[in-house]
Amino acid sequence: MLKTLKSAWRIEDIRKRLLFTFLMVIVIRVGAQVPVPGTDPAVIAQIFSSLSSDAFNIFNSFTGNSMESFSILALSITPYITASIIIELLTIAIPKLEELQREGNEGRKKIQKITRYATVVLSLIESTAMAIGFGNQGLFTTYNAFYVITCIVTLTAGSAFLMWIGECITDKGIGNGISIVLVVNILSGIPQELGVVFTKFTSGKSVPAAIVVSIIVVAVILAIVAFVVWVNGASRKINVQYSGKIQGRRTVGGQSSHIPLKVLTASVIPVIFASSLMSLPSMIAQFTGGLNYTTVWGKIIMFLSSSYWFNANVGWYYSFGCLFYILLIFVFAYFYTSITFNPNEVADNLKKQGGFVPGIRPGKPTADYLNSVLNYIVFIGAVALSIVALIPIVIAGIFSISRVSFLGTSLIIIVGVILETLQQIGGRMVEREYDSIF
Repeated sequence: MLKTLKSAWRIEDIRKRLLFTFLMVIVIRVGAQVPVPGTDPAVIAQIFSSLSSDAFNIFNSFTGNSMESFSILALSITPYITASIIIELLTIAIPKLEELQREGNEGRKKIQKITRYATVVLSLIESTAMAIGFGNQGLFTTYNAFYVITCIVTLTAGSAFLMWIGECITDKGIGNGISIVLVVNILSGIPQELGVVFTKFTSGKSVPAAIVVSIIVVAVILAIVAFVVWVNGASRKINVQYSGKIQGRRTVGGQSSHIPLKVLTASVIPVIFASSLMSLPSMIAQFTGGLNYTTVWGKIIMFLSSSYWFNANVGWYYSFGCLFYILLIFVFAYFYTSITFNPNEVADNLKKQGGFVPGIRPGKPTADYLNSVLNYIVFIGAVALSIVALIPIVIAGIFSISRVSFLGTSLIIIVGVILETLQQIGGRMVEREYDSIF
């Protein structure tokens, strides 16, 4: 990796792109330190200390802890991500969007424009809900219409600004801009979380014991990182053979290729969906004036909240809520994969192009074969996602650590984006070599 970056730095075009990306990162982090006008920092800390659900931890991690400090970039890039997912799902239900998706580059530009508008709408909805909901809990120094409207406009503008920065990085920088913004935010919160982990395990111990414990903690973290890297790169390659055509005395074509089916076909989307659904009752209760845990409804919310799983200080039976969480991860993994990958369409395209899977007849048999392989791959991916998603929850519950979200789904995103960015840098280097030859 370092060798690739060192070689890339020598190339002027790539060096300019890297510098531009770095400058945009600085702008993002500076903006994350500017609070929303009229908010009370003490009240903000008090409000968010009570929000300890897994969905909030993921959301706060995605915003680089900007949500916890309620900065002008508190919404971060999450409205854009949500809008992209919604538009992608709607392409299946709305024929017009499906046609745009098939129109190539022009169609994608139109879908991108629709996604931008949807991002602004979602930002307005989310900022309005937070301004009113948190405002009722004393968020503002003076709770009136002026500060509420200012908050809504500020948060919406901040989200739109980050969307614009992401697109600028894609055009003038290196990597996928939206992904870069997301990873920068996640990375910014890791030092604080690492400090919490090491303080928890080394506090009160002698120097030799603290060193041993630190080595063990580092080894565990590296093992988790290695597992995530392995899972992120794991795939099943379906061999494809293309029929050759005889032209004169030569045979044209007849080449072989493969269809890569990644183990994490749906990336971290199933975990985000599952966490959001599980945390929805708790967040609604907190927004509407608190929660009485002695009632039946309160017990159900405790069962659904990851904050009470594997925690010795509460009833052990609450930990069974993680089984429902795992079930939702599997359901969303299969659901999202079925939307993004269509075996029938792939088999039909192979048939039109003269391609076939060795040993499998073209058409429906190929589609059935792809579907069976995909079901197996999705199952393995859902198991891996469940393990990665539960690691920070188990650690936080057993050892009573407030937050270790960087060891969960955030790690998958970091690894994926870093590898993708390095591949793009390598691709630009290869492209430059070809240009110099021709």
